[in-house]
Amino acid sequence: MDLTRFLQELSESSGVSGREEETTVVIEKFFTSGPGKGWITDFRRDRLGNLILRKKGEGGEEAPKIMFAAHQDEIGLIVTEIKEGFLRFSTVGGIDQRVLPGQEVLIHAREEVPGIIGATPPHLQTPDEHEQAIKIEDLVIDTGLSREKAEELISVGDFVSIDRRLISLKNSAVSGKALDDRAGVAVLLQIAEELQKLKHQADVYLVATVQEEVGLRGALTSAYGIIPDLGIAIDVTHGKMPGLSDEDAYELGKGPVVVIGPQVHPKLFTSLQRVAEEKGVKYQVEPSTRPGGTDAFALQIARAGVATALLSIPLRYMHTSVETVFLSDLREAGRLLAEFVVTVDGEFVEGLSCF
Repeated sequence: MDLTRFLQELSESSGVSGREEETTVVIEKFFTSGPGKGWITDFRRDRLGNLILRKKGEGGEEAPKIMFAAHQDEIGLIVTEIKEGFLRFSTVGGIDQRVLPGQEVLIHAREEVPGIIGATPPHLQTPDEHEQAIKIEDLVIDTGLSREKAEELISVGDFVSIDRRLISLKNSAVSGKALDDRAGVAVLLQIAEELQKLKHQADVYLVATVQEEVGLRGALTSAYGIIPDLGIAIDVTHGKMPGLSDEDAYELGKGPVVVIGPQVHPKLFTSLQRVAEEKGVKYQVEPSTRPGGTDAFALQIARAGVATALLSIPLRYMHTSVETVFLSDLREAGRLLAEFVVTVDGEFVEGLSCF
């Protein structure tokens, strides 16, 4: 699989929370007519829009069910007012408004309309404004359209995504928008590819979830429908950079991060560690006392509860349009999780009920 090419297609697709259709089509195409054709047994979309890919194992009717979840949605914007041809807007998800001025955007209206986010030039700002981040109510989207044409093409409530190309940096690094969590979706594909070489008892569900950025909704509903025996969320964590302490961030290029905390079943944590060490997979460990914020929380509390783990990809500049990851970390994550699948059988699942 050409990981760079696929991650580029994922990153550059538009999939603001609640409007993930374009990203879903990219993933479906990969498995139906692209390199992943034949890698899965079947797939479906549920009513919320989650894409559920199933790879059947060799365990028969009583096979354990493993659910991997990575969210395909991205943070974005929504039009709140059309004023003299300019667009006022609000945020969908936790976008960093400090980086919005100067961004190129796409308005998903009656037709796709390009625009840029502008603000008052520094020459015309007051001294106080020079020292502060520009408030979102002082920003506008400029499409170049007249008032009449803007009102004809665009409506209040239209979604807006950042328009950014994925670029390759040095040392296997790539940078672009929505790598939180399209990087995790790419890991789902890596798992499917690795499983082609392996035999496994468990039925594997690879779920590209929706609406994570606005409340973990997709993971909760898909887990409710699948009823997995265990679930692993794949998301991102903060990558090391100047200005961050070692306690807050993890090295890019040193492998995925295995999380331990209240949201993680201790036996899944130790199993992932053991597999990584046995197979020579590079990994890091993150202690986390905050169970919310990722699909792991939703998995853990679905129905009567699911034994859950969390694997994270180190990423710099989270919730900006230049999120940066190392491709090597994605490959190592896929290899680790595929090898973990091989270890799961009925006896393994029974052992999860005893700490």
